[in-house]
Amino acid sequence: MEHLKKYWKRNLLYLFVLLLIWFSISFGCGILFVNELNAIKLGGFKLGFWFAQQGAIYGFIVIIFIYTFLMNRLDKKFDLDEK
Repeated sequence: MEHLKKYWKRNLLYLFVLLLIWFSISFGCGILFVNELNAIKLGGFKLGFWFAQQGAIYGFIVIIFIYTFLMNRLDKKFDLDEK
């Protein structure tokens, strides 16, 4: 039972950190720092606009792959992986 508590505690830590990163990308770069980022252009578009429209989506996709990698490693560590 203690084994599973450690597993879920680590799982929730991964979720919290990755969602915090996604929040920082989507809310921080897309809303809070948009004026500062708009001074930089990416592909002809202002960077703040790019983060608000595309960057948060790309960031979320990368976070999905990172979460998958971390969870596969965690499953193996706790011997819960599918064999």
